[in-house]
Amino acid sequence: MKNFRLREQDFGYLRPYIIAEIGVNHEGSLERAKRMIAAAARAGSHAAKFQTYKADLIATRGSSPAYWDRTQEPASSQHALFQRWDTFEEKEYRALAEEARNCGVDFLSTPFDLSAVDLICELSPAIKIASADVTNVPLLRKIGSSGLPVIMSLGASRIDEAAAAVEELRQSGAISLTLLHCVLNYPTAPGNAQLAQIGEWARIFGDECAIGYSDHIRPDDGGGMAALDMAAILGAVVIEKHFTDDKAAPGNDHYHSMDEADLAAFNKRLAHFRELYGSEHRDLAIEAQAIKNARRRIVAADDLEPGQILDADKLIALRSNCGIEISHWDRVLGKTANKRIARGSPLKWTDLG
Repeated sequence: MKNFRLREQDFGYLRPYIIAEIGVNHEGSLERAKRMIAAAARAGSHAAKFQTYKADLIATRGSSPAYWDRTQEPASSQHALFQRWDTFEEKEYRALAEEARNCGVDFLSTPFDLSAVDLICELSPAIKIASADVTNVPLLRKIGSSGLPVIMSLGASRIDEAAAAVEELRQSGAISLTLLHCVLNYPTAPGNAQLAQIGEWARIFGDECAIGYSDHIRPDDGGGMAALDMAAILGAVVIEKHFTDDKAAPGNDHYHSMDEADLAAFNKRLAHFRELYGSEHRDLAIEAQAIKNARRRIVAADDLEPGQILDADKLIALRSNCGIEISHWDRVLGKTANKRIARGSPLKWTDLG
């Protein structure tokens, strides 16, 4: 698949760009948000991502029902939920961007309205588009014209809608595009992950877009973190998952988020996967002993006398670290022995007439 490139660095197979999606799990606390950035950095993320919105610019008050598991997040409407956590202003986002720099990770945030795009473009090396805005033409045009690399989730999107969004971004000036397979359920059941779609998005858009994965499975729910493992193995070069400091915290995105320990363990598994995968260039040096000692050689099945013709019934293939390799069997058949060869002795070329 096409690599994801950011800040002159390539992220490719089994080396994905990892986004810890803090979102609004900070719940309005700047200090908590900073601590989560530091935790994500310690665990090996490449970016700490937030969400920049105002409730009044994202959802109506009276006709925006919830589409998530309300037993986990009982907010009566989207507007009610967003209004609860839309307290950060420009000052807070600048402070978070500074903290991310200090921790050695990228600051990212998803702008949910046109007014947020300019600020995020100033603070971030790339810009994220949420699944629900794949058809948001004005926002796509604004983001496309920024010139920044664009990462777009494709949850709940038809192929034609994704194609239209890609075209809109391209026409607006976007150069670098990354598409993330995503299932817009909170939480996503493991059986609904549809990770095969990573390959499908790559088949359709892989020539011009990098392909990744954005996850909403509970980390402890039937292999939730295994979904990230499989996404990496399938070739996702960007992997995004919600991040929290307390998976047991009520509401918001905590219940389907990974924490520092989950992310550190994922990075450890990635390192193991890379070790197992190795190189595409075959290195037989590590098997030199096996080549020398485990391959069969041509051995005398009986005592052989000088001048005796070497028929198949006079020879046997046995493992040995010396003698003529069995691959030369046809060259040896029909030759004559030029000396006495004891039974069980590997043949040498100098033994043959």
